[in-house]
Amino acid sequence: QVQLVESGGGLVQPGGSLRLSCAASGITFSIYVMGWYRQAPGKQRELVAIITGGGSTNYPDSVKGRFTISRDNAENTVYLQMNSLKPEDTAVYSCNAKHPSPAMRGYWGLGTQVTGSS
Repeated sequence: QVQLVESGGGLVQPGGSLRLSCAASGITFSIYVMGWYRQAPGKQRELVAIITGGGSTNYPDSVKGRFTISRDNAENTVYLQMNSLKPEDTAVYSCNAKHPSPAMRGYWGLGTQVTGSS
């Protein structure tokens, strides 16, 4: 059974920091591309960070320089370090695992709430 379990969300003042974790089980973690997505109320879900099995990362301009994605393959865990949080960062943040083969399905965690309260 595949499970992705996010943790670390919470309420932080603007300018504060938060570190999210996503623990995976039931997959060969090291070969999966891992991503963090967020969905704010009334908005479409968007990608905020992605990391390949080899450690290559990418970010949209909205979070570049503030968010850092990393992974620990030995612990089957991906992290999202969020600094300089803004009210616009408020959303449910979800972890995604995608096998590099298009024949394989991807997986989602249930998400964790992040609030950058003004």
